[in-house]
Amino acid sequence: MLLFEATSYFLTGVPVSNMLDGTSGLAGALCAVLFFNEHNPQDAVVFAVFPNGSNGLPTPAPGRVVFVAGYQQINAASIPTSTPLTVTLSGGSSGIPTGALGVIYKAFFSSASAGASITLAPHGASSPGAYASIGNLAAASTALHGGGLLPLDANGQAIIQASGGTCSVTLYTYGYVM
Repeated sequence: MLLFEATSYFLTGVPVSNMLDGTSGLAGALCAVLFFNEHNPQDAVVFAVFPNGSNGLPTPAPGRVVFVAGYQQINAASIPTSTPLTVTLSGGSSGIPTGALGVIYKAFFSSASAGASITLAPHGASSPGAYASIGNLAAASTALHGGGLLPLDANGQAIIQASGGTCSVTLYTYGYVM
């Protein structure tokens, strides 16, 4: 952090308020710092970030839901029972940027087994059942559709797990949360 009135001095290691989004600290942005002790510049906190003219404002602004063109992430992937499929949903041409906290998704599946279902969760979730699920198929060889918000892990990954029978899964994304 370069001080406005003392432009030859940098401050490092100053804590940042946990109310600020991680995407807001852009090069060129201005920030508000509260100093608690005039003799110890490390005893301070950055509590606001704001644009410096046209620089320093993330696009889109953080903390918002952003819609993008629908993108087919997986198509008819065969997922055996209790063998999670790990998918990377951010980056590439998906329109979901690296660093997204979650995605807006639509998924559908079919299975040769009545009663089958799928669970979608962030990769590495200790309790995948606490997240999204679609199912149980009322009859074999039918399909179910569902959608919602799905959190991602730090690498932009999620898992899809089948229960009750091998499932053929298709997944689209059409938005994200930063």
